[in-house]
Amino acid sequence: MSTARRHTALPKAEILIEALPWLTRHNGKIVVIKFGGNAMIDEDLKAAFAQDVVFLRQAGLKPVVVHGGGPQINAQLDKQGLVSEFKAGLRVTTPEAMDVVRMVLAGQVQRELVGLLNQHGPLAVGMTGEDAHTITATKHTPEIDGESVDIGRVGEITAIDTGAIEALLADGRIPVISSIARSADDHHVYNVNADTAAAALAAALGAETLMVLTDVEGLYADWPNSDEVISRLTVSQLEKLLPELSSGMVPKMEGCLHAVRNGVTTARVIDGRVQHSILLEIFTDEGIGTMVVPDSQAAATQGGDPA
Repeated sequence: MSTARRHTALPKAEILIEALPWLTRHNGKIVVIKFGGNAMIDEDLKAAFAQDVVFLRQAGLKPVVVHGGGPQINAQLDKQGLVSEFKAGLRVTTPEAMDVVRMVLAGQVQRELVGLLNQHGPLAVGMTGEDAHTITATKHTPEIDGESVDIGRVGEITAIDTGAIEALLADGRIPVISSIARSADDHHVYNVNADTAAAALAAALGAETLMVLTDVEGLYADWPNSDEVISRLTVSQLEKLLPELSSGMVPKMEGCLHAVRNGVTTARVIDGRVQHSILLEIFTDEGIGTMVVPDSQAAATQGGDPA
């Protein structure tokens, strides 16, 4: 009796089967993905990102994409002779700069991302936080060295209305949201940090997962002395680390903290420079990047954690 021939496509089946517990667990759940960093400007990474998001949607998840556009905004400000300045890790946004921010986010970055997603079917719908009063904000005045600093049209989120997003999700669409907000009185438009906006939306939507794409492998245990990535940490552990983090990582990790404190099951910072990093994080045993979990899950395992 001859042994059955090992089919050349068998490894594909094994990969799909490995994803089964995660497909089962995540089915029907909302995943908020913050799109940013190098993944926004590299053509191959952009295409892979769009494939990943559509894969999640076709696999039964409900992805919501939130994006900023730092590199594109910088380029347009330079073109118009407007100076880019940052204070407390946030862009100083004059009324003139706000016009550019709004134009670039809603008219360029969002349009391109919607187009990439819609190459795979009539799925993505672009909107900004202004639409349907999805994100309401007030003027954000950070403190630097104990003094309040005016950084212009930068917003601090005061309210989230998820109605429009939920309607799109119920219709099987993929919302793509630019991180712009309006004031409650409708008189001002604000630039909102996209990491902060993604975290606030994840909490308000009752998302299962928040994923933040960045240009590093995750949160390093002892940067710059070591490049060892912390694969998993609890809310309490992250709170202790926050004061030591670099300014660029602070909004990302504060966003993760806010999301998990407010009911999101896991928040992850992953390397957007790796093609298909979203699928690697959600559907493999190992996972990549850094995952933040509630204190009650201190002893659990890394990866998608299907238990």
